[in-house]
Amino acid sequence: MKIERMELSGRMSQAVRHGDTIYLAGQVGHGTNVTAQTTDMLAHVDRLLAANGSNKSHILSATIWIADMSGVAEMNAVWDAWIDPSNPPARACVESRLVTPD
Repeated sequence: MKIERMELSGRMSQAVRHGDTIYLAGQVGHGTNVTAQTTDMLAHVDRLLAANGSNKSHILSATIWIADMSGVAEMNAVWDAWIDPSNPPARACVESRLVTPD
């Protein structure tokens, strides 16, 4: 079966398509607060899905890594407004430090 890789770097691909399944690398949002970071990150997800002929209504599972759980309500507000309410994925949200603080 054909494997397609998108936006390759020496270390990883931002998206890999295998058959009808699309795998996305972790997307990091940029901005001055959790709202801006989440909005930016979800825009990257939308872009990668669209480039593969898909959209958020087809997401099976999502794992959200957040640096500080005190921002989870702010992140959830953006997520809840973005996600397709008729097709929400299975989801986990985990607190974890990032590789670099920035």
